[in-house]
Amino acid sequence: MKVVLTNDDGIYATGLRLIYKALRDRGHVVRVVAPMTEQSAVGHSITILNPLRAKLLTEPDFSGFGVFGTPTDCVKLGLAELLEGFIPDTVVSGINAGANVGPDILYSGTVAAATEAACLGFSALAVSYDNFRPGDINDHARFAVDVLERIPWETIPQRRVMNLNMPDRPVSEFKGLALCPQTTAVWRDWHYRREDPRGRPYWWLDGSIPEEHVLPGSDRGLLNDGWATLTPLKFEFTDGDTLEKLRALGALRP
Repeated sequence: MKVVLTNDDGIYATGLRLIYKALRDRGHVVRVVAPMTEQSAVGHSITILNPLRAKLLTEPDFSGFGVFGTPTDCVKLGLAELLEGFIPDTVVSGINAGANVGPDILYSGTVAAATEAACLGFSALAVSYDNFRPGDINDHARFAVDVLERIPWETIPQRRVMNLNMPDRPVSEFKGLALCPQTTAVWRDWHYRREDPRGRPYWWLDGSIPEEHVLPGSDRGLLNDGWATLTPLKFEFTDGDTLEKLRALGALRP
């Protein structure tokens, strides 16, 4: 399988390096185009007011392009220019440090990179691990590659992203892989107020998804229980029910 690998944590991130190795160990041909610096929570943003620059990193056991831009920039520039005709069978984004479930899907640069690939007509897998400080996740990388190889891609409709999340526990302790919907629960945010040396205020955002709002059987609920989760995503935002209701009411007719 020919794979383009990207992420939002940056080209030096542990998760990207380990899944790169796992993919190559399984015989896949891998090309990397990833941000030079961390781009977490940038969503599907693209760079339009500044030029994009790229740097080829060549190391004894790794090679890839680092882009001074967003994850979506990486997919666009990589497939259009940097990879010089390399046509992947799939695009993999990750392994992200931290889960991407429920509302995270809208914020995530990891999911956005996979979404851009899907919009361009490629099979796409987003991969995340439920810990912001991943350590030795070699087994998790191998698990993700196994899932990648088992997905019946020929049956997946166009413009879909497969969103894989792995729990914060050894792979040997996973309860299994669950196909499931995303949670409908949203983040409860708070801000830490601080002052700089000149007495001017600034804030750090923090938050969590309240467990009491998480439905059993959703990605967040299953992940909390020790399951790896796989959720097919599509990005058709039209609310068909509300559309038809408004048409039936005729309230917006001139």
